[in-house]
Amino acid sequence: MAAKKISLSVVNLKGEEAGSVTLSPEVFGVKDVNQQVVKDAVTVYLANLRQATAKTKKRHEVHGTGKKPYRQKGTGRARAGDVKSPIWVGGGTVFGPDGTQNYKLKQNKKEHKLALRSVWTEKVANKAVIAVDALKFEKACTKDAAAALKAIKAEGKVLVVVDGPVEEMENVILSVRNIDNVGLTEVENVSVYDVLYFDKIVIAVDALKKIEEALK
Repeated sequence: MAAKKISLSVVNLKGEEAGSVTLSPEVFGVKDVNQQVVKDAVTVYLANLRQATAKTKKRHEVHGTGKKPYRQKGTGRARAGDVKSPIWVGGGTVFGPDGTQNYKLKQNKKEHKLALRSVWTEKVANKAVIAVDALKFEKACTKDAAAALKAIKAEGKVLVVVDGPVEEMENVILSVRNIDNVGLTEVENVSVYDVLYFDKIVIAVDALKKIEEALK
């Protein structure tokens, strides 16, 4: 089931009221928030970020002589074939990572959409989504961007969602990328993890409607 109607206030980058936007209850007002698919989405996201960079050397890869270190019998010591044995210090590693391990996981599209609807619903309910009429700057200026975020009360960890060609968004990208605790992503790449991780999400009305259309 979904809520009857969801209205979100819209502000400009000066923090002034600029109207409101009506959001689909099917996307931003779901009642049956599914925590399991949200957990699965985060697990998949983090797993797919992993890279197989861990690598240990097996016995045949360790540099060293293959000569028997001492004679087989008569020394009172255990038999040893060569110094590259895994039981010797500096020898090869048994069953260690070989650099080809695959951590990739998948989640089907229906579950992923449900997870996104669930986290967006919680953010809207907690008034953590700041809708702006237009997300544009006349010039690239970090100081102006920081002032704009302060004016619209985007506090804590803030995610700025951009939409449009890179040329049009360049000033926004250059302005916010050096601000502490501010992340930047394109509207097509907003993940469940992003929505959960950031305290506030700053997004233009047009981009919000794109997300709504994609998740219906």
